[in-house]
Amino acid sequence: MSVKIIADSACDLPLSFYEENNVMLFPLKVHLNDTEYEDLLTIDSKTVYDAIREGQVPKTSQVSPHVFEETFTKMAENKEDGIYIAFSSELSGTYQTAAMMLDQVKETYPDFQLTIIDTKCASLGVGLIVKEAARLAKENVSKETILKKVNFLCQHMEHLFTVEDLDYLAKGGRVSKASAFLGGLLNIKPLLNVENGKLVPIEKHRGRKKLFRRIIELMKERGQSLDNQIIGISHADDEETALEMKELIAQELNVKNFYISTIGSVIGSHTGSGTIAFFFLNKVQEEE
Repeated sequence: MSVKIIADSACDLPLSFYEENNVMLFPLKVHLNDTEYEDLLTIDSKTVYDAIREGQVPKTSQVSPHVFEETFTKMAENKEDGIYIAFSSELSGTYQTAAMMLDQVKETYPDFQLTIIDTKCASLGVGLIVKEAARLAKENVSKETILKKVNFLCQHMEHLFTVEDLDYLAKGGRVSKASAFLGGLLNIKPLLNVENGKLVPIEKHRGRKKLFRRIIELMKERGQSLDNQIIGISHADDEETALEMKELIAQELNVKNFYISTIGSVIGSHTGSGTIAFFFLNKVQEEE
């Protein structure tokens, strides 16, 4: 029996991906206009970005314990074997809740073979890992091989991103208010990355042009064999910039393979519109 790959909507892959690759989806929740929505299923990111531009501040919440318990119980009854590749535990309680409910279900079904991975990654940083796991699962490779690959990718996935307004991230508690200094002042653009699963501002630059040149420099410094991997680009309702950067990265770094996606409703609720993010590996695994 093949291994079931499971992901949550914070990995910013489109709904069609789950359907086409037999990947199970746990949607996180978005709260907007006193209504609770399921990310990807009952709300789309465009709705969220339009609401943000109108001055609204959507809230988000994790997958409920009941949903995990119900899903895991059904899998255990069917003797399914699975890997849940979860959003960073530093940015959401989803991983902890899933781990807690797995322990509970295993009290009744001690032989249940589900592994939950705290990726310490976000957005397409998780998405690229899920894509690779789904590809391997389709090829019916062993669970041990998939886990080895997934853990390697989690350890070596780089995230570089910029937001239009750091204050927006601070409002949602995703960066400290002290880090949200000089937000839109003097056209200064923040550059952030993910360290141990947390969002950390690392530099600030005046103007997007300088910032994007710096991103390419950092990709060159941090990346390994960039021409031999898929580079992820996710954007918050700014496809034009994503495509411009794709061309620039292709020219400067000789990259041939890209995967571009829209930042989904949950992550977008915290970053606001205009965010653009880049994902790549700082080490490439030798094929065995």
